[in-house]
Amino acid sequence: MIERWAYVLLLVMVSAIVIPKSVLAADCRSSPDTKVDWSGCYKRQLMLGGSNLNGANLYDSDLSFTDLSSANLQAADLEKATLIRTLLSGSKADGAKFDRIEAYRSEMSNMSAVDATFVSAEMQRVNLKGANLTGADFTKAELGRVNFEKAILTGSKFVLANMSRVNLTSARIDGAADFEEAFMFRTRIAGVDLSTAKGLKQDQIDLTCGDSNTRLPPGLKPSPDWPCQEE
Repeated sequence: MIERWAYVLLLVMVSAIVIPKSVLAADCRSSPDTKVDWSGCYKRQLMLGGSNLNGANLYDSDLSFTDLSSANLQAADLEKATLIRTLLSGSKADGAKFDRIEAYRSEMSNMSAVDATFVSAEMQRVNLKGANLTGADFTKAELGRVNFEKAILTGSKFVLANMSRVNLTSARIDGAADFEEAFMFRTRIAGVDLSTAKGLKQDQIDLTCGDSNTRLPPGLKPSPDWPCQEE
């Protein structure tokens, strides 16, 4: 009798365990398609260039070394996804969610990520050259050595972001891009027009690497250490 009640109690405990809805819904074997649910799936080293993943659920998926160049990722959820050396060049990711991603040396050049979010993203040495990041939110993101050369950063947010050694050369920064409390150690702003940027303070500018062609907001002045010595 005691063993029977122990068994019943075990069944009750198991039935009470809440399994995340994403785990129950994910279909890791399904083909790439709009709104596909690959949450938590292992999708490394795949050739998915040009795929239509509009609105896809890629939460916590591993897409490392996967080719997603020219893919449609608009409104896709990539929160917490692993994107190590992932190829996203030329992709369309407007409105996509990249919050808390882990990206190292990912190729995102010329991608369109208008109004996308990268909140608290871990991005190291990522190439975003020529990307359209209008209205993108990089709040609290780790952006060490990220390349934003020639990127469109109109109205983008970098509040509390770590921008150490970020390259902003020839980036378009207007529409009140916000750099409030961003850490800008040796951030490359030579020739960059920051005149309409907001949130910048003199102590931030003093850490950057600019030159005589750098334009600053009213009230700020060039660092006496400009131009920086080559490392």
